[in-house]
Amino acid sequence: MSTAPNVHPIIAEVTERVAARSAETRAAYLERVAAAHEEGPVRRGLDCSNLAHGFAAMEGVDKAALRAARAPGVAIVSSYNDMLSAHQPMQEYPAMLKGSVRQAGGVAQFAGGVPAMCDGVTQGRPGMELSLFSREVIAMSTAIALSHDMFDAALLLGVCDKIVPGLLIGALSFGHLPAILVPAGPMNSGLPNKEKARVRQLYAEGKATREDLLDAEAASYHSAGTCTFYGTANSNQMVVEVMGLHLPGASFVQPNSPLRRVLTEEAGRRVVKLSRGEEYTPISRVIDEKAVVNGVIALLATGGSTNHTMHLVAIAAAAGIQLTWDDFSDLSSVIPLLARVYPNGSADINHFHAAGGIQFLVGTLLDAGLLHEDVQTVAGPGLHRYRQEPILSEGELVWRDVPTHSLDEDVLRPVWRPFASDGGLRMVAGNLGRAVIKVSAVAPEHRIVQAPARVFTDQQSFKDAFEAGELDRDVVVVIRQQGPQANGMPELHGLTPALGVLMDRGHQVALLTDGRMSGASGKIPAAIQVTPEAAAGGPIARIADGDVVRLDARAGTLDVLVGDEELARRELVDSPPSEASWTGTGRELFAALRRAVGPADQGASVFGPLTPEHFGAPAHTLTPVEVTQ
Repeated sequence: MSTAPNVHPIIAEVTERVAARSAETRAAYLERVAAAHEEGPVRRGLDCSNLAHGFAAMEGVDKAALRAARAPGVAIVSSYNDMLSAHQPMQEYPAMLKGSVRQAGGVAQFAGGVPAMCDGVTQGRPGMELSLFSREVIAMSTAIALSHDMFDAALLLGVCDKIVPGLLIGALSFGHLPAILVPAGPMNSGLPNKEKARVRQLYAEGKATREDLLDAEAASYHSAGTCTFYGTANSNQMVVEVMGLHLPGASFVQPNSPLRRVLTEEAGRRVVKLSRGEEYTPISRVIDEKAVVNGVIALLATGGSTNHTMHLVAIAAAAGIQLTWDDFSDLSSVIPLLARVYPNGSADINHFHAAGGIQFLVGTLLDAGLLHEDVQTVAGPGLHRYRQEPILSEGELVWRDVPTHSLDEDVLRPVWRPFASDGGLRMVAGNLGRAVIKVSAVAPEHRIVQAPARVFTDQQSFKDAFEAGELDRDVVVVIRQQGPQANGMPELHGLTPALGVLMDRGHQVALLTDGRMSGASGKIPAAIQVTPEAAAGGPIARIADGDVVRLDARAGTLDVLVGDEELARRELVDSPPSEASWTGTGRELFAALRRAVGPADQGASVFGPLTPEHFGAPAHTLTPVEVTQ
């Protein structure tokens, strides 16, 4: 794979090795995609009975168009529900999209819904143990929605956490179809994030009441739209827009605004254009090795969610591309940190958007040779299109250039004046295995911690020890049996306030876990997603209370200061939940996924290892192919 001459040599090198590593699997994937593509509406190949079932409930001109099999069919797949703020605005989107698709000469049908759970609601609860597995359920639900051979393109409505990765994994199984992701946007800014964090910490110390805490939380999460901190939801939007899957500038326009409505309608018109003719652009052509690398770069440049060290690996795998944590690490060494959004700073995502947002970020990275410009996007060829922002001019949607300077350098900076010279994510490795650490919110003086371990296997035991005063010292808190094979790899945000209290008392504090922390890990140095996990017999399973653990985010090391032979001789003293105990809240229904899930550094996926045969063709018969019109 050739790269443009102005691209940074490390970015070019990583991209080329990803392409070389993926040659067989990518070729097999593209071969399958090419075989699935048909000229004209795909439903023409259905038998009369099958086709009649597909338009039976339709009316008027849409029914006639589907019956005649002339107009392109567009699937709408949505994560709408009205309990969760990020998804509630999507209630009205299908009607908008059906109208704009019809206007462009197509017919849209609501093809299926996908589940959308909120990690904010399930945090610290048994339901959180289903969160990561919900990504696979969403992918499979998307595949079911698209499986009817009625559709020539797809509109994917989703925002948060596992939903966007799941929608993409599912859509990539139908790589011959064009697809546009349609977001909802963030809620208005509420209580400042620093104040919310202050009240949480006071509550952890027993200095604020539950009513005080609930008031603060309700003032933070207060209306329709995505939460405004820079967690996985907003990282999703950042990453997929830079990968070319949103209309330019669509990510952070707020719900229920005139511009949001017009952008949503435009997605319907645009996907019809992509479904046929000279502009035919299947999702398999948008998601290639360069787009995947661009997504990683966007994540690193903004200090985004650590969840994407798994999600991007899994998304890439669905397109036949093999992405590794080493790729993240090498890219992080040359990508500067250009954004400070809570928990990496005090600003929220609305402030980032107002300062210039994704459009300024893309521009400054492109000018420095830190992104691939020569990619295909849903807006057309070339990432330069994402330097422009959408506006309404006399009621019409137009795109214009953004200022060439940041409007607030406390939030967003150019490449030549970064907040840090390298990315916000680091990989650490040593005799405890490999882990991810998000350092963009961690003060430099806290990036090296060496302290005795205190080991727990659940969050409640940690909280009990904290409240009993047993952790009021230098400590590396180890919480194991939290990996994907153990219990679905829940996020562990509930630990953060207490750990923050210990740090504020002057102690050296770090967290070590085979669980997750997402984008909201905050000021605590947290080596997360430790691989191999404890349930797979990883070294983290053999740490004992009092062992000295050294986490050095600067050098990229993670070790327990115990002889390797002694560590290997130790018997395992705890185990993951048994099948009998991993029940309730629907967990027993996910037992098959728990048994099949792979390690975190391979995407924590249940869909199996990548082989050419996985994509339906023997490797020795394949040569790289292009998806043709």
